[in-house]
Amino acid sequence: MRPFSPRKNQLSLQNKVFLTFVALLLFILGCFIVYVNLVVIKPLKEKTVEAKLAAATKVSQQLDDYVDSQNQLSQRILSSKDIFAILERGYQTDVNIERLNQSRRLKDLMFQAIGPRMNIKDMVIYDKAGRQIVSYLGERGDAASLEGYLKKSLMNGSWSGSGFVLERQGDTVSFIRPINNQNGKVFGYLSILLDETFLQRMTHGIGAGEVYILDQVGRSVAGSMSEAEHAELTARDRDSGVYADNYRNYVAYSRSESTGWTTYLVTPKGDVLGPVNSVKYLSILLITSLLLLSFVYIYFSSRNLLLPIRKLRSQIWRISYSNMNIKMDTRSQNNELILLNEAFQDLMERLQESIEREKIALHEEVKARNSALQAQIAPHFIHNVLYLISIAAQEGKTEVVSDMCKHLSDSLRYIVSSPYAHVTLADELEHTRHYLSLVQQKYEEDLVWEIHADESVRNVQLPRLVLQPFVENCIEHAFSRSDPPWRIDITVKQFNGLWAVEIKDNGDGFPSGKIAEIMDNLRAADADREGEARGTSIGNMGIVNSVGRLKLMYQNRLFFNVFNHADGEKGATVQIIGSLTKDFY
Repeated sequence: MRPFSPRKNQLSLQNKVFLTFVALLLFILGCFIVYVNLVVIKPLKEKTVEAKLAAATKVSQQLDDYVDSQNQLSQRILSSKDIFAILERGYQTDVNIERLNQSRRLKDLMFQAIGPRMNIKDMVIYDKAGRQIVSYLGERGDAASLEGYLKKSLMNGSWSGSGFVLERQGDTVSFIRPINNQNGKVFGYLSILLDETFLQRMTHGIGAGEVYILDQVGRSVAGSMSEAEHAELTARDRDSGVYADNYRNYVAYSRSESTGWTTYLVTPKGDVLGPVNSVKYLSILLITSLLLLSFVYIYFSSRNLLLPIRKLRSQIWRISYSNMNIKMDTRSQNNELILLNEAFQDLMERLQESIEREKIALHEEVKARNSALQAQIAPHFIHNVLYLISIAAQEGKTEVVSDMCKHLSDSLRYIVSSPYAHVTLADELEHTRHYLSLVQQKYEEDLVWEIHADESVRNVQLPRLVLQPFVENCIEHAFSRSDPPWRIDITVKQFNGLWAVEIKDNGDGFPSGKIAEIMDNLRAADADREGEARGTSIGNMGIVNSVGRLKLMYQNRLFFNVFNHADGEKGATVQIIGSLTKDFY
């Protein structure tokens, strides 16, 4: 029996166990990665982005506080009633004592409002036509004027002349508001020049990133950048938020409601997501290391776990009828496998005992059948042949006597040989030729026989003396009521792994109902293996005995059939078909 071998595309048990654990491990690690991404990395990323937005908002609030301090400064100046009386007279074109007194009194009011701490560049008061009256520090010079700005802003409606505005004039950003009383009468204008150094200081110390402050029309208020870079900074519909630009930067922006200015914090993605990426890469490194270690551990664990099973499988493949007492290697730390091995050893011992009993019984059965067959064939066959030899000797047919003695000698040698050895189909046919040659001496020209066989029949194995009984049946029973010449044709062929023997005669055929009786007895013999007890006679040999001996060797790979000829043709045919392989149709 050929040992079972797995198909090429069939996974071994070790691979199945390994792949199962790997799939489970990958699922767990996948869940862990999703958990880290959702619970750690994503919140950390959101927190980092929110921190950038908070930093931009903080700068915007500082800017609002600075502008609000200038508004409070202007309110302190407008709270003095003297300023309205001074400005009531208007702009003095001549340099005289009156104008000098006017300037000195306005500077005193500005000094009282500013106090000892000054975080502005300068403060200028204009008349209602926009002409400069006085400058606190003289930074603007006498030529500075608001006339052009007032005319332009009042005409295009960008400023209604109430409240305050922030306007860039050259390199300076000015806080401008009207000087009016409670009734709304305008006496002049107050311009506070913001300190660029103070504004620039707001944009420093934020950490990673650059801070830029732009006014309503996109002009730079603080932070050095080109006009092309101004165009890249675009606030969205909301007053604050974070977006990614085309240069792999995160831009956090916050728009002031009071000034309308927008603070931008531009930070490279690498700086914003640096902590996030560090956590992500560290997690990937740890997960990859854990994955590799787990793969190695699972591989060797599954290998060590299934090694005894592989050994057991190898031992099973090596088992044969002559090697049933093989011992398993019991060096295993797996208690279940030790118990399995012990159960297997016990099964093998009981199987060995059963096989030995079966072999002895089969041996005795074959021996008894062959002995019975030889006992049935030898007496009457030898008696008849010797009688024919004596008649030929009396008639002086020495050549015939010599041939018959030779045929008889070969037949007796074949019959009395070891009953246990199988023979080839060619040997059986040769014995049948000896038998028919001896029988023909009795019937002479009345008997005609032919044997047609392929050369390949030498590869077919048969039990000894299974063909002669069928031929003997033809001689003894088939021609009792028919006229000669009597004909027997034996045809043997082999094709597609099958061999077939056909024994055909032109005799009387089987009586009505005899074939059905024969087939029923054969089926009953297959069921209870007691065919000899009710065998159907074919000469001195039972059909069930002959066919049963063949089935002992070929099991379910043997087909037997017997039938009478149809369409007016006389005689009957016996067919025996066997398979040399396990497949039989």
